[in-house]
Amino acid sequence: MTRTSTATAACDGARHGAHGGAEGGGRRVARVSLGRAALARALTGGRASLRQALVLVLPALWTGAVVALEAVVPGGPRLVPLLAATPAVACAGSGRRRCVLLGGACALLGLLPFSGLGRAVDGHHGAVLVTRAGTALAVLTVMAAGCLVCGRRTRLADELERVREVAVAAQQTLVRPLPHRVGGFGVAGAYLPAQDGAQVGGDLYDVLATPYGVRVVLGDVRGHGLPALATVAALLAGFREAAHEEPGLDGVLRRLERSMARHLRERAQADHPAAGRPGGGGQATVGEEFATVLLLQVRRDGTLTALNCGHPWPHRVRAAPGRPVRVTPLSCARPMAPLGVLDPGAQRPRVQHGKLRPGEALFLHTDGAEDARDAAGEFFALPAALEHAAGNATTGDGSLAPERLVAAVRDALLRHAGGRPADDVALLALRRDPAHADGRPASRPTDGTAELSCTTSP
Repeated sequence: MTRTSTATAACDGARHGAHGGAEGGGRRVARVSLGRAALARALTGGRASLRQALVLVLPALWTGAVVALEAVVPGGPRLVPLLAATPAVACAGSGRRRCVLLGGACALLGLLPFSGLGRAVDGHHGAVLVTRAGTALAVLTVMAAGCLVCGRRTRLADELERVREVAVAAQQTLVRPLPHRVGGFGVAGAYLPAQDGAQVGGDLYDVLATPYGVRVVLGDVRGHGLPALATVAALLAGFREAAHEEPGLDGVLRRLERSMARHLRERAQADHPAAGRPGGGGQATVGEEFATVLLLQVRRDGTLTALNCGHPWPHRVRAAPGRPVRVTPLSCARPMAPLGVLDPGAQRPRVQHGKLRPGEALFLHTDGAEDARDAAGEFFALPAALEHAAGNATTGDGSLAPERLVAAVRDALLRHAGGRPADDVALLALRRDPAHADGRPASRPTDGTAELSCTTSP
C-alpha cells in the first residue's frame, strides 16, 4: 500500500455532484476510449500476424539471400556453408519441428544451383564437391540438433503449462471467482496483480450470502505480490467462517483481528518456515505487518452497515432512466486504525449508512486504484472514471450492470497505468436488484445461498 485515500478528498469529490453535461461528456469520452481500445487491439493483432508470417518465411529468406550473394559475387568468399544455419534460424524463430525440417529442406535445395558452377578451389574441382558435401552434412546435423531442441522445448512448455494450471487453481481457491449473483445482489469483481505471472497478491475480497444479509470484505495487506499471500489467506479464512456465525458485523471484525494476530504470532516463531526470510518472518518484520479492511453488510431490506479499518470508502452509484448518473462517497468519516495496529478485541464502532435502494450500486476498491500513475506521474482519477463508466454500464431498464461497470473502470485504469499498475488492485461492484412497479424486487433474493451458474474471473 502506498497512499491511503482520505475523507477530505472523498467529500470534495462528493461536492461536485453529477450533472447532465458531465454524463453526456462521459459517454463521448467512453466512446472515444472504446474506439481507441479497438484500434489498439487491431494493431496488436496485425503485428502478431506479421511476426508469425516473418517467422515462417525467415528460413526461405535466409536461403535465398545466401544463394543470391553467392551467384552475384562469384569471385568472392564462398558463402554456401552459411546455408547450414537455416535450420537453426527456423528453430530459434518458431521452435516447431515442422519448421526446422522445412528450413533444412530449403537449405538442401539451396545447394542445387551450385552443382554446375565448376569453380575450382586452389585449382581442384573436387574441392567444390567436398565443400557442397560438407555443407549438406552440416545442414543435416543442425536439422537433427534442432529437432531435439524443439522436442525438449515442447516438453518444457507442456510442463510449465501444467504447473501454471495448478498455480492458477490454487490461487483461485484463495481468492475465489465471484458469482454473478449473491442473495438478491448483482456482483462483479476484477483483480489486477502487480506481480507478473500471479493471479492474486496482497489484496483480498469476498462476497457471501449469510442469514444476516449479504456480507462483503475488501482488504489490502501491507506489501504486494506473492509474499503477502499468507496474511491474505488468514484473513479470508477468518471471514468465511465468521460471516456465517457472528450475528453482528463487529463480531466478524473481532474474529478477523484474532485470526491476523494468531497468524503473526506463528510467523514470529523461530521454527516457522517463513522466519528469517526477507519480508517473510522474524520479530522486526512481523511487528510492521498490518492490513486495511472494509466490512459491509446489506440486509434484505437494503439496510447498510459498514466497518472501515483504514480502507478507502466505497462509492455509491445511482443511475436512473432519464437522470444523470450520481457517484458519491459512501461516507466522509475518518476510517478506524488498520488491523494489526490496535490490540485484538478493541472496541470499534459500527456505522450505518442508511439503505441501498433498489437499482443502486456500491463500487469498492483498494488504494492501488487511486495510487496508479501514468507516465507523467499523474494519479488515476477514479471518481471521474467511475462516473464515465457508470454512464455506459446501464441496461435496457436503466439499471447498472456490475460486470460492465467493473470492466470499464478496469480498462481505464490499465490504460492510465500503461498496462500494469505498480500495486495490486481489487475492484468490486455490488448492485441491489431493481424493483418492480409494485415495489417487489425484480428477482427473489435468496437467503444464505448464491447463484453459481456464471462466474467472473478476478
